[in-house]
Amino acid sequence: MEENSTTRDEVTLLTAPEIRELADKLDIRPTKKLGQNFVIDPNTVRRIVAAADIQPEQTVLEIGPGLGSLTLALAEVGAKVTAIEIDPALAAELPHTFARHAPNSQLQIIAADALQVTAEQIAAASDTPPTALVANLPYNVAVPVLLHILEIVPSITTTLVMVQAEVADRLAAQPGSKTYGVPSVKAGFYGTVSKAGSIGRNVFWPAPNVDSGLVRIDAYTTDAQWDPFDQQLHDDVWRVVDAAFAQRRKTLRAALKQWAGDGDTAAERLQAAGIDPTLRGEKLSTADYVRLARS
Repeated sequence: MEENSTTRDEVTLLTAPEIRELADKLDIRPTKKLGQNFVIDPNTVRRIVAAADIQPEQTVLEIGPGLGSLTLALAEVGAKVTAIEIDPALAAELPHTFARHAPNSQLQIIAADALQVTAEQIAAASDTPPTALVANLPYNVAVPVLLHILEIVPSITTTLVMVQAEVADRLAAQPGSKTYGVPSVKAGFYGTVSKAGSIGRNVFWPAPNVDSGLVRIDAYTTDAQWDPFDQQLHDDVWRVVDAAFAQRRKTLRAALKQWAGDGDTAAERLQAAGIDPTLRGEKLSTADYVRLARS
């Protein structure tokens, strides 16, 4: 344990001037296409790590480490980091940044698109499977990336992601609210979803036009109502959820006609799952959709 403390003491975080200097050195300009907004405030990355409750020696999966601000904050608490980075220049530079700022920390890099990365690539990157997912997710692909990683990495028990404030609201929305929809239901398939704080736009470079939010997902225990890694159940739930929200103004009986074959069959399946066919899709919880898929 003393060795871990020494390692953390040796970690230094990137400051705003250092981040800009590093970007200049690499001739990198943050692009909207890749959703790059670099966090330049050390207190913010420490806050994210604290909200995730990361422990020493824990293996953490990070998506889009960029120049390494959040990655170093994870190293500061003694985590072993596996980082997925799509930008070749950033992926190549990150080990050098770690050598200067976190010389005794453990870092593995997967140079890949997080939307395409495989379970095998992640498993091969570290001796121990990741038990936490911590990331500043690109605004334009935040939900697809999050759901892809949760689907292929069953070892993750804690997820803490920073996303656009509107996306955070949608992910953590409760049934019946205006923001409740497909992201809410699908994120809830993997665990209990909650908001973990708000982040202002001025901690980023370049500053985005919107604020951000922290979302935490705590995986269900082994005695949960369903197994999120039952592929058939996953596919069945995804189909019924997509159908229900494709025509969200309609009742479920009408919206699920094509899914069930016809309106009468849809009504029968809804009633078999204990669901009123006259309700709309936004009234159902994730558990309701799981029951309906099983019906």
